Amino acid sequence: MTREELRQQVDDAIERHADEIIEVGETIRRHPELGFKESRTAALAESKLRKLGLAPRTGLAMTGVRADVAGGTGPGPTFALLGELDALVVTGHPVADPQTGAAHACGHNAQVAGLLGAAMGLLDSRAFDHLAGRVVFFAVPAEEYGDVEWRVAQARAGKLEFLGGKPELLRLGHFDDVDLSMMIHMTSRPEDGKTGVPVSNNGCIVKTIRYLGKASHAGGAPHQGVNALYAAHIGLAAVNAIRETFRDEDTIRVHPIITHGGSQVNVIPGEVRLETYVRGRTVEAILDANKKVDRAFRAGALALGAKVEIETLPGYMPMTCDATMAKMYRHNMVPIVGEENFKQIGHRTGSTDMGDLSMVMPVLHPYMGGATGSGHGADYQIVDQKLAYLGTAKALAAMAIDLMADGAAGARDVLKTAKPPMTREQYLAFQRGIARREVYEG
Repeated sequence: MTREELRQQVDDAIERHADEIIEVGETIRRHPELGFKESRTAALAESKLRKLGLAPRTGLAMTGVRADVAGGTGPGPTFALLGELDALVVTGHPVADPQTGAAHACGHNAQVAGLLGAAMGLLDSRAFDHLAGRVVFFAVPAEEYGDVEWRVAQARAGKLEFLGGKPELLRLGHFDDVDLSMMIHMTSRPEDGKTGVPVSNNGCIVKTIRYLGKASHAGGAPHQGVNALYAAHIGLAAVNAIRETFRDEDTIRVHPIITHGGSQVNVIPGEVRLETYVRGRTVEAILDANKKVDRAFRAGALALGAKVEIETLPGYMPMTCDATMAKMYRHNMVPIVGEENFKQIGHRTGSTDMGDLSMVMPVLHPYMGGATGSGHGADYQIVDQKLAYLGTAKALAAMAIDLMADGAAGARDVLKTAKPPMTREQYLAFQRGIARREVYEG
């Protein structure tokens, strides 16, 4: 059987499961959960994989779900297909969870639907009889790096070390036997076409900042206080003042938020807390910008005579897509979406923990259309369910066939030329070296 014939059989099987795949995506959309708390979504993924006759492992990095299928034509590399379980807090989203504020405003529900749809298609068509090596179906937690205070608390309680899903899975060894991996992210940007592959994505460092002043009566004795909120304001102004020192080609992004601005309006704020990312195109650019940002936040403490605690946390590494895998994806998708609807996307300034995997193995991270609105916005919605859910399933399955058919010749070709920049041990050592806590007395 040719690869083209096998892909057609898998596509036909996915179409037979179309209603079920779409319902998976819609069910997850209606029940969004935040990172490392995706218990309901993980249970749904587990149940679907068990229904297919697999034996998934669960509770990986708190909520991850992994099921492996061996090919029938012999040993070979291991290829992981991924889907992200989590949502994020988006104020005003019409389908946000009323208690947590979580909403699927980034399309992760379509990722999981596509992942499970690919599993349905590959297994129902008996495609594994024609594949070598091993394919992993992996629903992974906590790509959205939010809820930082809660995650830091989990780390201090010994439940986590790294605060993103894939870095934590790497630390725990759940990718040790994986040779290459991919996932497909949704896009609502018209310029991305129906599907496309980015060259690269920004990485990031994550920071928490805590200004400590002195509380006092805001009306009767403000002179006896040290206003932590004003210290934070000066720190934020200093961050804005250094933006012109960032080089355009480094695509630096710094976007702080205040998570606690004071305790009561008639009390001079004695404590103010902030969070921010420092993003950039390369590790070197991120580290350079991070030094400047730390200096800016120290300035706020110095100006008011306050104290500032700056905690720097490992974030996500810059991502580069494997060129050989990208060519395979284009070969598969152009006949489906048309040459005019396939885009070479270039560099993107958002960050993803697929970047962490790209440090240690070849990865592919295409984008699939079918959504409208602003990513991470209240108006984000999936409007083309066939493209977003079924298209993702078919594209993932097609890559599994291209890489693992013919004795996994495609995967072996990728691995011959791929040169990941780090070993797993080097990656873990680097990320651990990022973590630090500084206290500065102004």
